Amino acid sequence: MTTGINYGNLMHQAMRGLIRTLLEDVLENGLPGDHHFFITFDTGNPDVEIADWLSDRYPGEMTVVMQHWYDNLEVTKDGFAVTLNFGDAPERLYIPFDAILTFVDPSVEFGLRFESTEAKDDDEAPVPAPRPVESTPEKGAHVEPDTPNPKRKDAEVVSLDTFRK
Repeated sequence: MTTGINYGNLMHQAMRGLIRTLLEDVLENGLPGDHHFFITFDTGNPDVEIADWLSDRYPGEMTVVMQHWYDNLEVTKDGFAVTLNFGDAPERLYIPFDAILTFVDPSVEFGLRFESTEAKDDDEAPVPAPRPVESTPEKGAHVEPDTPNPKRKDAEVVSLDTFRK
């Protein structure tokens, strides 16, 4: 018997559903205007499928960019597959929705961040925030700098009451 409603888990399901709906629309209609996505995911998730050299290079998490060049997008109920270009080397990836850590569309300053909703031991550290990402728009692939981008502004939490009349 449950002791209460797990709102965190329900919100994560809804947010993953939103990502699935967005990707289904992109599959059907392409990316409109300047929209593009930075998707950070857990490369250690057992259902992630990426080339060995990518999992060796990014053993914890990886950020990919869907922008100008992506191919063979497929969206299922559990995840999506896409071919992206990594330095003129196309690679097929499968990313389950539950492996996604962040989803950002910087063209409209929209972002989702998934934090662990499972009960953790006190000794365990929280899920780390992804590092800043610089895209290579002409390639539409992944670049992750070794040092943080000083131009990046931290997110600001705004109360919805601010906008109510």
